[in-house]
Amino acid sequence: MFNRRPPPPAVMPTQPPGPDFTAAIRGIAGKASELGRGAAELDGTIEDVVASGNRQVTEIGQLAADMQAMMTSNRAIESSGEASRVAMDQARDAVAQVGQGVLGVVTSLRDVASAATDITQIALQTRLVAFNATVEAKRAGEAGAGFAVVAEAVKDLAAKVEQSSKLIMSTVTQLDARIDSLAASITDNKDAATHSAFHQALAQVEASVNEIAAATQRNLQTCQAVTTEVGTVAASVAANAETLKRVNANTRSFLQASEALAEITNDCGAVTTDTPFIEAVQRGAARLSKALERAVAEGRISMADLFDEKYVPVPGSNPAQVMTRFVALTDELFPPVQEELLASDPKVVFCAAVDRNGFLPTHNLKFSQPQGADPVWNAANSRNRRIFNDRTGMAAGRNQRRFLLQTYRRDMGGGHRVLMKDLSAPITVQGRHWGGLRLAYSF
Repeated sequence: MFNRRPPPPAVMPTQPPGPDFTAAIRGIAGKASELGRGAAELDGTIEDVVASGNRQVTEIGQLAADMQAMMTSNRAIESSGEASRVAMDQARDAVAQVGQGVLGVVTSLRDVASAATDITQIALQTRLVAFNATVEAKRAGEAGAGFAVVAEAVKDLAAKVEQSSKLIMSTVTQLDARIDSLAASITDNKDAATHSAFHQALAQVEASVNEIAAATQRNLQTCQAVTTEVGTVAASVAANAETLKRVNANTRSFLQASEALAEITNDCGAVTTDTPFIEAVQRGAARLSKALERAVAEGRISMADLFDEKYVPVPGSNPAQVMTRFVALTDELFPPVQEELLASDPKVVFCAAVDRNGFLPTHNLKFSQPQGADPVWNAANSRNRRIFNDRTGMAAGRNQRRFLLQTYRRDMGGGHRVLMKDLSAPITVQGRHWGGLRLAYSF
């Protein structure tokens, strides 16, 4: 017999290593974060383009209104020009009538001059008769003395009449020359080589009125053409704006999907780069909830005052600030928690609580400076007492899930915007949702 060797011990197959789900979740979380950053940047860019398009629509609408006002003004000018032409025709007719009247005056003056000439001749003859009567009275001696006195008086009267007649003739001659010149100026002689200065001026005025009317017509045609073009551009810009709004809505959905993915990965229990911030904002929200509940329990504020939504504007504030009946309490209770979280990590940009409507009563101390005269500086440094009812602010204030992770562009003032993450956790008082604590940090 062969000594049979015992068979070698059976080798149990080794179990292949299981997949590292934690590492996979971390990878997904990292990709979700990158995706959210890109989506937020794209969303912000499209939002800027939409805002620019809306401004263009408004500006084009104002331009169209200005063009309509210009057309109305040109029509008023056209109407006035037409009235001026009618008035010019009436003036020309009136001047013609005056010219005829002046010619009648010239004729009458010449009749007066002729009569004065006749009176002068009669006066000369009277003087001659009086002279002869005086000679005859002297010859009669004393018998003719009385007759001589009468003759002398007649001679003196005749001399005065002759003098007056000559004065009348001289005056009439001067008037005749002046009125004849006036008649020549007023009367439009179409056969004359040159028109009078008066009619030249009248013609110049008429030509100017006609030129204004022609320019007005050109302006009206131009305005109508521009108005038509503006209407076409306005329709195109409005259509583009609507398209951009739809694109922005799609981008917003894409952004929300990336945010949801980031939340899911963090909900799986794996530690990601967001985990420390999630835990911190949840602890902070719980501390604020307890502080507010304690204040209500101690009678320091009523529930009605704590949930006050009558936002009273602060006079002269720019950007607008408001006040409520709970601001004094939040100014006392919120800073210790908010300042602690602000200093917890260099990436944290701000930490502040908002109510359900995005009202931020008490901000970090560095963002709670008194407002000045510059609204741009105020927007960056006086961010307390303001309502942030944008997408991120409203979602943070109304979120009631364990936490909400959002990606957005924060307006730092002066047109400067920074991409960051915004974590929020709900604040509740006696089971009633008050708002949320926001923790914003950079990528």
